[in-house]
Amino acid sequence: MTIEEKIRLLNGKDVWHTHELKNQNIKSIMMADGPHGLRKQLDSNDNLGVGGSYPAMLFPAAATTACTFYPQLAQKAGEAIGREARAANVHVVLGPGVNIKRSPLCGRNFEYFSEDPYLAGVMAAAWIRGVQKYNVGVSLKHFAVNNQETYRFTIDAIVDERALREIYLKPFAIAIREKPATVMSSYNKLNGEYVGESKRLLTDILRGEWGYEGVVVSDWGAVSDRIAALKAGLDLEMPSSRGYNEKKLLRAYKEGRLDADTIERSAERIMKLAERYQNNEPMTFDAKKNHEIAREIARHGIVLLKNDDILPLDRNEKIAVIGEFARNPRLQGGGSSAVNPIRHETVLGELPSFTDSFAFYPGYTLEGDGFDPKLIAEAVEGARHADKVVIIAGLPDTYESEGYDRMDIDLPAGQLTLIKEVAKANPNVVVVLLAGSPVAMPFAEKVKGILFCHLLGAASGQPLLEILFGSISPSGRLATTFPRAAADNPATKNFADGNNAVWYAESIYVGYRYYSTFEKEVLFPFGYGLSYTEFVYSDLEIDKNEITPGGKIKVTLKVKNVGERPGYEVVQLYVENNRSEVHKPKRELRRFDKVYLEPGEEKAVAFDLDYFDFSYYDVNLQRFHVNCGTYKIQIGKNVSDIVLATEVERKENDPDYVPHEPLDLTPEFSPEVFEKLIGRPLPPKTVVRKRPYSLNATLGDLKRTFIGRILARMVKKEALKMSGDSSPVAREMILKSLMETPVRTLAVMSGGKVKLETMELLVRLINFGRLGQ
Repeated sequence: MTIEEKIRLLNGKDVWHTHELKNQNIKSIMMADGPHGLRKQLDSNDNLGVGGSYPAMLFPAAATTACTFYPQLAQKAGEAIGREARAANVHVVLGPGVNIKRSPLCGRNFEYFSEDPYLAGVMAAAWIRGVQKYNVGVSLKHFAVNNQETYRFTIDAIVDERALREIYLKPFAIAIREKPATVMSSYNKLNGEYVGESKRLLTDILRGEWGYEGVVVSDWGAVSDRIAALKAGLDLEMPSSRGYNEKKLLRAYKEGRLDADTIERSAERIMKLAERYQNNEPMTFDAKKNHEIAREIARHGIVLLKNDDILPLDRNEKIAVIGEFARNPRLQGGGSSAVNPIRHETVLGELPSFTDSFAFYPGYTLEGDGFDPKLIAEAVEGARHADKVVIIAGLPDTYESEGYDRMDIDLPAGQLTLIKEVAKANPNVVVVLLAGSPVAMPFAEKVKGILFCHLLGAASGQPLLEILFGSISPSGRLATTFPRAAADNPATKNFADGNNAVWYAESIYVGYRYYSTFEKEVLFPFGYGLSYTEFVYSDLEIDKNEITPGGKIKVTLKVKNVGERPGYEVVQLYVENNRSEVHKPKRELRRFDKVYLEPGEEKAVAFDLDYFDFSYYDVNLQRFHVNCGTYKIQIGKNVSDIVLATEVERKENDPDYVPHEPLDLTPEFSPEVFEKLIGRPLPPKTVVRKRPYSLNATLGDLKRTFIGRILARMVKKEALKMSGDSSPVAREMILKSLMETPVRTLAVMSGGKVKLETMELLVRLINFGRLGQ
């Protein structure tokens, strides 16, 4: 094989395919989006998802799946998607996403599992197991520390080493054990270096520490410096740079700046990837069976947050069903994960199977703030004549999406007014919420019931009605803390607030690790969820009470259903950390299990804990370590409701342990303390970029120049033209992120309309002949 052929393999053939090498019997393989269902585009040059895609089963979003606390269901979804991929001749599905929900304001939270790294990693691992069962590859993404959409292509995430290891890398480390075919590197920088050019991340940690042997692929349009990326361990650039970067690699090789071994190593990985999947035979799949899997996930993922003796509903009661979402539900999030569903349910369509004693009122529109006085008046009048009211509300499509972040966690003003006025007219109100991320609930004390669904996919009707009418008992638990307001989240003051860097000043105190450690009040805690039955716990036992390297501790307990209905209980095991000079969260989730119990039934639950379940990342030792002291093994209904506990002890530190300097950490997480934590000055959050510009300059940067303003107008016009027939949310995503996108990415994602060579020429022209670094 020639060096030119090897280099060709390192770059995509087009948007979705790898190159073939016929003389080596290496065929082209296809990739497609698909964390919530397969998204195979009708137009093979459609980078942005503005065009249509082939119909596929739309499963509940990862945010819903995580709330099941049931990895077996994530695996079932993966298996179904794997079979659909085989049927569509897709070889690698681009998912799952395991990025941590650092802030409820992230516009893409619906696509991720949790604020907790253990839960996220376990759910992702199960999904990977499912997809790859049918010899279809996955792409574990977005590696790493990609936790906002604002300036996602260029933002520099400033993270201390403990937060990096304990929070942001941990879900990847867990999921890597399932040997995903590919790992997708993220767009952003980490501590000053593009992730796609980080040898420490892509080689030293991913391959050296975790033993990963698969292919590292770029996120689409994420490559800044192809030579540096290849040296760092990024094997495959996607999509095609249309020869631009192939020429750069070949020139670097001929000039001695790039050795043959580096090229050979990545080419070999890509050939192995192709050889593994290229001869897959098509499979059939059962659409009805897949739809039932989607329903099962929805049943387990819906969370009952409040129930003042109003649920379940009686089929003989007069029910007012209010909310446009009852007939036009929000099924999914916007962006690359959006699926063209084979079919989908609605509450209004399924309701006659449960009762004929209902009336429907839209209550709000799905445009803007949704406020319509006439619709509100009609809904209020209808509520007065009903026994009970079910309001189905939530975030419309354009309120959250890939490509941009949320400004607040509020529901549309029209919906809030509707809920307020209906609750005045009838006290018996249940609010059902469809949203990809937490929302504020100023009405929580004024209604009797609240159900949170996240996004249910195609199964947006029957499972919800089964819970409302008591056919099944709700068993979902929150995989993310619900704050009362966005300002209560520790990341808010350092979230998406600059074009250059974002400071992760809260360090390891993400989500419940912050709220429980600093005793902050929340709306609903992590792991929370109610049931129609009641469970009691007893007989917590451990087989040893000492933590030792290489040792295990077996934990057993009993859980009993003492209610009158069958149901599932989520048993959550937390470790409460010792008191030491090393700052630590109060407690952390280490295990969980979901148990089905008939009324009166009791079952034993067992967990095995190892040394690392009590560990933190020691920056002095540069490894995970358990320092001496007393730890508590706790069993909880949620992170704030601990019902059983016992103590274990680590008797001594490792011989090379070095005491830590105490850190004056307060809930304010000041920049001064964060600088001390990371050991270097903080970069500015915002900079004004000037000539000479590089291809990493955004369209917004270049708008400061005359040629840049012309370019920006042309690009915007073309983007509007390209997105003309797309959904409102796809159009919104493109327009909102346009000025934050590097010009190199615009060229690569243009589908060949603008070549990288042309973009480089324009940037040189703006710079009077130079090209910035």
